[in-house]
Amino acid sequence: MHKRMDWRAVKFDWNRARAFLITAEEGSLSAAARALGMAQPTLGRQVDALEQELGVVLFERFGRGLQLTPAGHELVAHVREMSDAASRFSMSAYAQNEAMDGNVTISASDLYAGTLLPPILQELRQAEPRITIEIISDNFAADLMRREADIAIRNFRPTEPDLVARRLREAAARFYGTPDYLASLGRLRGPADLAKADIIGPQETETFLGALNQLGIGVSKANVRLSCSSYMAMWAMAKLGLGLAMIDERVGDADPAMARAIEDHAAFAFPVWLVAHREIHRSRRLHFVFDFLAERLR
Repeated sequence: MHKRMDWRAVKFDWNRARAFLITAEEGSLSAAARALGMAQPTLGRQVDALEQELGVVLFERFGRGLQLTPAGHELVAHVREMSDAASRFSMSAYAQNEAMDGNVTISASDLYAGTLLPPILQELRQAEPRITIEIISDNFAADLMRREADIAIRNFRPTEPDLVARRLREAAARFYGTPDYLASLGRLRGPADLAKADIIGPQETETFLGALNQLGIGVSKANVRLSCSSYMAMWAMAKLGLGLAMIDERVGDADPAMARAIEDHAAFAFPVWLVAHREIHRSRRLHFVFDFLAERLR
């Protein structure tokens, strides 16, 4: 027979535990406060109160940063399990709603959010005006398990068992530039000629160059004269003639002001996935938006 729990003896404060978990993951009180949208002193009091409640020291302080103590390392794993369980509970409850009225959050790179999504969202608004759409425009993958977004457009397949994914297409990225800038370089007959060009690249320059070298494009760090964490900003720089940018050909070919740098050279191939939590199948609103995006993004 299952032993009944004495709930009067349970005095655990989940808000304090959440403050502890986010602080451990962010590495500082200031970063954790920004992630939670609360004042740093309030967050600090919650962490201090949890330490007093448990009777253990959770963090060692080094300047402005924090490092978990051995006790903190052991406890943070348990709190992370609690957080995952709370997220599953919230997602399951959220998915029970059959109403079309409500919010759907979509995560996408800033390039897709600024180029491919707007006309699709215009159609979506006309098809179902009761749905409110929120776009997270970020080049880092949103954590769907923690409800940072409902649906995500990604270039990699998820590995979490609680996520569902639909492969939409095999995309390709190529180098693009303005006709005037390409004319200044002279005709580019093959990958080796790209060594003459200025390249606008992502901030992860070494990874970017490694991928190009695998394609037989022999450019070096000296060619990357501009780098940026925003693909939308990279595209804007390329459109001003500041260099060549490698962009999804669906975006590049659609812009009449830009041209492919090398027409017949093999492009960098990558997949486009649409991802959501598996509970999406129990929500009419989320399922509608997921299917709508899948159809239009193909």
